[in-house]
Amino acid sequence: MPTIAVLGLGEAGGAIGGDLVAAGAVVRGYDPAVPAPGGMTAAGSEAEAVAGADLVLSVNSSHDAPAALRAGVGAAGAGVVWADLNTASPGLKRELDAAARAAGVRFADVAIMAPVPGRGLRTPMLACGDGAGDVRALLGPLGASVEVMDAAAGEAAGRKLLRSVFFKGLAGSVVEALEAARAAGCEDWLRQNIVDELAAAGDATVERLVTGTYRHAVRRAAEMEAAAAMLDELGVPPTMSTASRDLLERLSS
Repeated sequence: MPTIAVLGLGEAGGAIGGDLVAAGAVVRGYDPAVPAPGGMTAAGSEAEAVAGADLVLSVNSSHDAPAALRAGVGAAGAGVVWADLNTASPGLKRELDAAARAAGVRFADVAIMAPVPGRGLRTPMLACGDGAGDVRALLGPLGASVEVMDAAAGEAAGRKLLRSVFFKGLAGSVVEALEAARAAGCEDWLRQNIVDELAAAGDATVERLVTGTYRHAVRRAAEMEAAAAMLDELGVPPTMSTASRDLLERLSS
């Protein structure tokens, strides 16, 4: 069984590391703020966790990822792959790839494509970079679902963030709309309306949204200006509504 270093033992790293232990892997865990859970070998530093590992999973944060790589990459042995699972920009992933290459270590940009709680190691992952195939080869037999892209580091991160523009934007709009509906006394009605629209969505829905937005940008910008004014009257900050208005105004110019 492989020896895997897990750097970052928060919600994602702890769940993935725990599943690796359950699958029989030797897991060395390090987090300066979170103790290694039972079954893992606790390391005192990034370098101690990385030394002798077959695979390094950096699951801390995009802010901490460069420092973690600098602190641990020098201890990596021949053939090890440094896999960065953090949600980061494509540019940062390319910087991490370059830093790993400079140290003689292969790198994999791994994007976690769904929430980890409840899925753990089985959370779908998208990987690219020189070490992506090795990530799948090592984690696949342990229960992971890793799709490999034939692309340079940064591409997987970009795909994830493009999805985030949609999903997080949708979530923000739903939250704002329901907050306003609650203030207006019709939250249940609007919630059911949203459920019905999402349940009926398909290819035609996406095409209608895109085509209609461009075709009717002027009218819809005015509509969202009115919606933003209504939210102000209800005491709800119109963050998503004004953003939609601004987008529509840009498209209509």
